[in-house]
Amino acid sequence: MFFDAAAISLIVTIVLIIIVLSVILTIVPVALWISAIAAGVRVSIFTLVGMRLRRVIPARIVNPLIKAHKAGLDVSINQLESHYLAGGNVDRVVNALIAAQRANIELSFERAAAIDLAGRDVLEAVQMSVNPKVIETPFIAGVAINGIEVKAKARITVRANLDRLVGGAGEDTIIARVGEGIVSTIGSSESHSKVLENPDLISQTVLSKGLDSGTAFEILSIDIADVDVGKNIGAELQIEQAQADKNIAQAKAEERRAMAVANEQEMVAKVQEMKAKVVEAEAQVPLAMAEALRNGNFGVMDYMNFQNIQADTSMRDSISKVTTDKPDPNQK
Repeated sequence: MFFDAAAISLIVTIVLIIIVLSVILTIVPVALWISAIAAGVRVSIFTLVGMRLRRVIPARIVNPLIKAHKAGLDVSINQLESHYLAGGNVDRVVNALIAAQRANIELSFERAAAIDLAGRDVLEAVQMSVNPKVIETPFIAGVAINGIEVKAKARITVRANLDRLVGGAGEDTIIARVGEGIVSTIGSSESHSKVLENPDLISQTVLSKGLDSGTAFEILSIDIADVDVGKNIGAELQIEQAQADKNIAQAKAEERRAMAVANEQEMVAKVQEMKAKVVEAEAQVPLAMAEALRNGNFGVMDYMNFQNIQADTSMRDSISKVTTDKPDPNQK
C-alpha cells in the first residue's frame, strides 16, 4: 500500500516542525525561563538566547540569580554573567554572599568576585570568618641562653580577614612568623626551666608582635600545645670546640715532631760529613810520613816507635773494652 502525496507531505511537515522545535528549544531554554518567571525573577527570553550566543551556560547564571533573589540579595544578571565570563565561580560567590548576609558580615559582590578571581575560596573565607580555624605548627626548636634546646608546638587560632584576603599572605606565612617568634622568645630566656615553668610566656610574647599584619588572617590566639626539652646544644658546642682545639694541637705537635726528625736527620748527615773529613785527614798521615821519610825528616826508628805506640794503644783499647763488657758479679 502506497501513501498518497498528501500523506507524505504531512509527514514531512511534522518532521520539519519537530526539528525546528528541537532547535528552538536547544537555543532557547524555555524550561529555565519558566523557572525564573515562577521564582519571580524577571529574565527576558532574548537575554537567555544572547547567553547561548555568547557561549554562556544560562543555567549557571539563572539558578544562582534565583538563589540570590530568594535570599534578598541585590545582584543583577549582568554582574553574574560578567563574573562567569571572567572565569569565576558564580554559584560559589552567591553562596558566600548569602552566608555573609546570614552572619551579618559586610561583603559586597565586587569584593566577593575579586576574592574568587584571586584563586581563593570565598565561601570558605566567609565560613572561616564565622568559625575560626586552628592551625597547628610542627615542633619548633629554640636554644635558651644556658644552651639547652627547647622544642615547642603551637596551635594558632585564626579568622579570615575579608578586607585583606586579596593580596594577603597565606597560612605558611603565619606559621613561619609564629615559628620565628617562638625561637626568639626561647632564645631570650635565661634558662630552659623558665620556659617549661611558664609556657604561656611564649604565646603572650609572640601574640604581642602583630604577626598577622599583611596576611589574609587575623590571629585570635596562640596556644602552646606541647613543650619538650631537647639536646644540650651548649655542651655539644663545647665538645666540638674542644675536639677542634685537640686536632689543632695534634697538628702543631706533629709539625714540631716532623721538624725535630728533620733536624735529627740533618745532624746525622753533618756527623757523617765530619767523619768523612776525619777519615780524609787520617788518610793524609801515611802520605805525610812517606814524604818525611823521603826527605830525611823522619827516620826508620822513629817509624818503628810510632808503630809500637799504635800497637800499645790498640792493646789498651782492647783491654778497656773487655773490662767494660764484663758483667758485674754483684749485679743480680
